[in-house]
Amino acid sequence: MIRKNPSGDLPVIHESAFVDPTAIICGKVIVHENVFIGPYAVIRADEVTAAGGMEPIIIGANSNIQDGVVIHSKSGAAVTIGEHSSIAHRSIVHGPCKVGDRVFIGFNSVLFNCEIGAGSVVRHNSVVEGCHVPEGFHIPSTTNIHNDAELAKIKPVPVDMTAFSEDVARTNVDLVRGYKRLANEF
Repeated sequence: MIRKNPSGDLPVIHESAFVDPTAIICGKVIVHENVFIGPYAVIRADEVTAAGGMEPIIIGANSNIQDGVVIHSKSGAAVTIGEHSSIAHRSIVHGPCKVGDRVFIGFNSVLFNCEIGAGSVVRHNSVVEGCHVPEGFHIPSTTNIHNDAELAKIKPVPVDMTAFSEDVARTNVDLVRGYKRLANEF
């Protein structure tokens, strides 16, 4: 479902993107080309700052927002998902938040008030908040990071984790094409 927010903002979705009919995209959301938005995802840009303003939620080209993902933002803050990035099933990305290019966020992970550098991996069931993850970092499954001091203990991304992330991104771009082709059959 594509709908306006109370401020009257309507999502802008590139024609090449695929949005599952069960997903909800609300408000000041910009979805770039070849993005896959899976079943029951919710991307909602509707809260405003004290002054009444709002930054957009932006989903970069060739990225995928998988089943049950929630992307929202506190008080009109920006959320940006870079290009070729994957937000896996049931994750929550709550702004303010910036996710770089070629990032993988694992199942059930939570991001809040943070920045995830390009090429990084946040594995399954992790929480990252209040810190800046540099490029090429690997955060293991079930890790909770609440500040930059805790982040300093994390090692860079192993090569096999990068390959996995790139494969997920490629697979979901192929899904966009397949689902768009199927949509033309009805």
